[in-house]
Amino acid sequence: MGKHESKVLVVFGTRPEAIKLFPVVAALRRTPGLEVRTCVTAQHRGLLDQVLGIAGLTPDIDLDLMEPGQSLDRLTARLLTGLGDVMDAERPDRVIVQGDTATAMVGALAAYYRKVPVSHVEAGLRSGDIYQPWPEEVNRRIVAPIADQHFAPTETAAEALRRENIDPAMIHVTGNTVIDALHATRARLADDPSLAAGLDPIAERFAGKRIILVTTHRRENFGGGMEAIASALGRIADRPDTAILFPVHPNPNVVSVMDAMLGDRPNIARIDPLDYPHFVRALAMCEIALTDSGGVQEEAPALGKPVLVMRETTERPEGVAAGTAKLIGTDSERIVEETSRLLDDGDAYSAMARAHNPFGDGHSSERIAAIVSAGFGSGD
Repeated sequence: MGKHESKVLVVFGTRPEAIKLFPVVAALRRTPGLEVRTCVTAQHRGLLDQVLGIAGLTPDIDLDLMEPGQSLDRLTARLLTGLGDVMDAERPDRVIVQGDTATAMVGALAAYYRKVPVSHVEAGLRSGDIYQPWPEEVNRRIVAPIADQHFAPTETAAEALRRENIDPAMIHVTGNTVIDALHATRARLADDPSLAAGLDPIAERFAGKRIILVTTHRRENFGGGMEAIASALGRIADRPDTAILFPVHPNPNVVSVMDAMLGDRPNIARIDPLDYPHFVRALAMCEIALTDSGGVQEEAPALGKPVLVMRETTERPEGVAAGTAKLIGTDSERIVEETSRLLDDGDAYSAMARAHNPFGDGHSSERIAAIVSAGFGSGD
C-alpha cells in the first residue's frame, strides 16, 4: 500500500449485503487514493456465493462462519472475535458495513473497539418496533451511534437519524445502492440473456398466465404467519389465469410449511433461491411481487411492479407513501383479497405500477465513494 493510500475494509456476510455492496466496492476501487479490502463472514454461505460469482467479486478474506442451526448469540460471538482478528491484521483506516444484519452490527462494534471510523450504507431505516423485523431493527440501531458516515437511502431515513440525535453533518442522502445493482444486472442481461436462462422452462410453462413472484423468509412470520401465507398462495393459485413463481428460502421453517401445505401444484413453481440475474429476470416476468423481504420493496418499483408486503410494519415507508407498496400483513383472507384486487382492477394495478420509485437513480455508489474519499482528504 502506498503511504498516500487510505485503507477501507468492506465487511459483509449475506446475499442482500453482497448485492447492495458490489456496486459500492466497484466505485471505491475506481476512486484514486483508496486501497479497498473485502471481508465476508459468510453468514449465508450458499446464497452469498451466488452473488460473489455473478458480481465478479472475490473476497480478500473469507471467515466462513456459517454453521447449521446456529443461535444468534453463538453467531454474534464468533463474528466479534473473527472480525476483530481481521481488523487487527488489516489495520484499516475505515470500515464499511451495510444494512441491518448481525455482520453489520458486529462489524461496527469490532471497529469501534479499535477506534476505527465506520461508514453505514443504508442507514436510518426504522420500523419503530424492536421485534419487527427481528433482530434487524436492533442491529441497525446499534450501528447508528458508532458510525460517523451515515449513507441514508432517502430523506425519510435521514430524518429518522436526526431524530436520534445523529449529527446532521454526518448524514448523507445517497439513494439506495440496490438500484445501482439492479441497473447493472439488467444491462448485463441485455448483453447476455444466458445469465438467466434457468428460468426459460418456467417462462414456457407459465406462458399466457399472470405471474406472481413470492418471497418470504422473515423470522417474525415463522409458524402461524407462514401457514397463513401458504394458505393464501394455495387459494391464489386456484385461479386458472394466475401462476406463482416462488423461490423458496432454504430455512426449514419456510420449507417445511410450504411442503406440507402446497404440495405439488401445477400453478405454483417452487424453486431453489435465485441468483441475482435470475431474480432480476423473475421480477421483470411477474405482474405483482408478494413479499416480506426488504429489498424487493425497493427493487420492484424500479421495474414498475406493485409490491404487496406481508408484514405489519415496514422500515421502508417511502414505498407505501409513493403508492408502489402496500402493507397487508399475513392474514390469509387479506392476502387473497389484495392480490385479487390488483389482478381484477386495472385502475388499481396501474396506480401502483405507475407510481414513482423513491429509492434511487442508480448513482448511489458513486456518491458514497466520493464522500468516503473526501472524508480522508479533509482529515475528517
